[in-house]
Amino acid sequence: MRLTKVRRAGARAAICGLVLRAALGPLGGGAVRAQTHQQPPEIRFRSVPDFLKLPADVYLGEVAGVAVNSKEHVFVFSRGNTTGSAYGAAAAQLLEFDANGKYVREIGHNLYAWSFAHTVKVDPQDNVWVTDKGSDMVITFNPDGRVVMVLGRKQEASDDGTAPLRHAKPPVPPVDGMSRQVTDIAWDAAGNGYISDGYINSRIAKVDKDGTWVKSWGEPGDGPGQFNVPHSIAVDAAGLVYVADRGNRRIQVFDGDGKFLRQITIDVPTPPDARPAIGNKPTATAGTMAPGAPWTLCITPGPKQVLYVSDAFPGRIYKLSLDGKVLGMLGKSGKQLGQFGWIHEIACPSESELYVAELLNWRVQKLELETSH
Repeated sequence: MRLTKVRRAGARAAICGLVLRAALGPLGGGAVRAQTHQQPPEIRFRSVPDFLKLPADVYLGEVAGVAVNSKEHVFVFSRGNTTGSAYGAAAAQLLEFDANGKYVREIGHNLYAWSFAHTVKVDPQDNVWVTDKGSDMVITFNPDGRVVMVLGRKQEASDDGTAPLRHAKPPVPPVDGMSRQVTDIAWDAAGNGYISDGYINSRIAKVDKDGTWVKSWGEPGDGPGQFNVPHSIAVDAAGLVYVADRGNRRIQVFDGDGKFLRQITIDVPTPPDARPAIGNKPTATAGTMAPGAPWTLCITPGPKQVLYVSDAFPGRIYKLSLDGKVLGMLGKSGKQLGQFGWIHEIACPSESELYVAELLNWRVQKLELETSH
């Protein structure tokens, strides 16, 4: 393994510091603003080279999801095993590896729901849940790899007008129990599931432990409780729900019934020499590619929980306290170990160990972090 230390973000004299805003809900008395004139600490870390050992005839595509179970087995949800035409091809494959990165098996080979991989999560009972953006479905596999629950429904191939969903304006009203380009799922201690739904419906759906529909909240927009692509979701030990409202460049926090509590924005200055992983250098201060726009969320297990968040540009991972203070950061865009190409999901089995799924680099990196921050 090699030791990586992220470079200080440009000349310190040229950087004005960190501003972190936490906007409270209607009962919170407005906005709270915390400032510091120093960059957040840079977290030292190691990236384990060649962690995953793939069989000779198996290849990853864009890696959309990664998760870890209680045995430290790693589940990788990749846009590999592609079949079909160049446009609209199925691109989803779920692979399992042991704690040392040795290949174990493929789960759900040629599954009816496979269309366009988005995320994978493991619940406290070691069931494996996947969200498929293309089929609009959430699928649950038990530890043996058998399907035990299905949420949502794929369009029928024979239906007149079956086609990719359109982003209509005004939006089409959502339907209970149905998703439109679903993105992620998380659970509270009672087993209730919270589904970020997603690119079109822009809402959060809640189901109970048996998969029964409970409620939903949210709609497209930029106000409190509105969303512009809720892309990732996490629940803390107290049952609070954290939503990566990516297009609005913020994290919104709710109680389990959908009451808006506060929002968090990550306003860490971008290094002057920062380069994007692909494409032109972003200049916008809002939207998906803006610095600090949250693509992923992961909350570590207790008793001391922290929140890990990543952005696409400048390609950093941020470590936050649950109240929104930036405790440290690491990484940057690139193709080498310790650099990142659009992190799409983070698994955080502990504060000092992360697994990151990258779209552009077609890989999972295992990161070992120093925990002095």
